Amino acid sequence: MKELSELAEIQVKYTSPISADDSVQVKSSADIYNAVHPLWDKDMIAYQEAFLLLLLNRANIIIGYRWISFGGMSATVVDAKHIFGIALKCAASSIAICHNHPSSNEKPSVADIDLTRQFQKGADLLNIAFLDHLIITPDSTYYSFADEGLL
Repeated sequence: MKELSELAEIQVKYTSPISADDSVQVKSSADIYNAVHPLWDKDMIAYQEAFLLLLLNRANIIIGYRWISFGGMSATVVDAKHIFGIALKCAASSIAICHNHPSSNEKPSVADIDLTRQFQKGADLLNIAFLDHLIITPDSTYYSFADEGLL
């Protein structure tokens, strides 16, 4: 049996390069959109689907974001364990998820709706507020699940 001193120690550290004066508070889907839209590569948004996680504190101030996956023209793989693992490691009080539709169709697919329901259940279980799921298009439009009453 291994000695305790031979086990790997897990360290968690968070440092923010953003001052409190420069932080962004989310009050609406438009705030989320305005924060994440500039992160999308303008040359790729119409070509490749990508999925992004936005992490927020108790005051709905953005503490950071993480690209989760990049896929093809019509889909990308998203693993709930990965999303919630990051949220827990960051001590996020709330999250929002965003992905793009290269087709410019902002309406959610059945898979998008199912994924959103899965994330809502996971967030509820972990006591993490699930603020929204945005679908962003190359045409600078978006669909908000929260605005449409689907959260």
